Amino acid sequence: MNKSYIIAILTVTSLAFSAGVMAQNMSKSEYKAAEKGIKVEYKSAKTNCGSLAANTKDICMAEAKGKEKVAKAELKARHKPSKKADYNVSVAKAEADYAVAKEKCDDKAGNVKDVCVKEAKAALVSAKSDAKAQLKTSKANATAHEDSSEARMKAREKGSEARRDAAADKRDADYAVAKEKCNALAGTAKELCVDEAKKQYGK
Repeated sequence: MNKSYIIAILTVTSLAFSAGVMAQNMSKSEYKAAEKGIKVEYKSAKTNCGSLAANTKDICMAEAKGKEKVAKAELKARHKPSKKADYNVSVAKAEADYAVAKEKCDDKAGNVKDVCVKEAKAALVSAKSDAKAQLKTSKANATAHEDSSEARMKAREKGSEARRDAAADKRDADYAVAKEKCNALAGTAKELCVDEAKKQYGK
């Protein structure tokens, strides 16, 4: 790993923490200043990535963009805290991780690359599904503060439904990975592999 790449990684890592030092309920001018700081750090990271080449440069750029996206989401969450803002931070992190993982897959070839991409996608689906389930559960619980057994029961039902939906999404993504791995085989072996994947994931 060359020196320029290490510097680039250290620079983009700082983006993740730039929003964290800001207090909640900051003024508009403070928010704008923090936003400007994130842009400056991204430009610096982008410049450092420019000294790299080929896929190493692509990975560095994906990391820089991802850190900027997460930093912006975290800044917004601190400026106007809410469950939705927390959800947006989780999604930003998941998408940033996915972008980097997908770029890293470009170093591979053939079925190994296809499986790598599917695994990256499965991780994205899993993280976003968890974030969505958490948001739905939080919203349901928030509306059930009243002292009503019916309200509490509805909140529990919504939470369970959200978790079931998340589990189904993850299962579909994991099935896609398993099926892709079967493509490395042929003939009867491939058929048995696909059948086993279908059984495992209830398809």
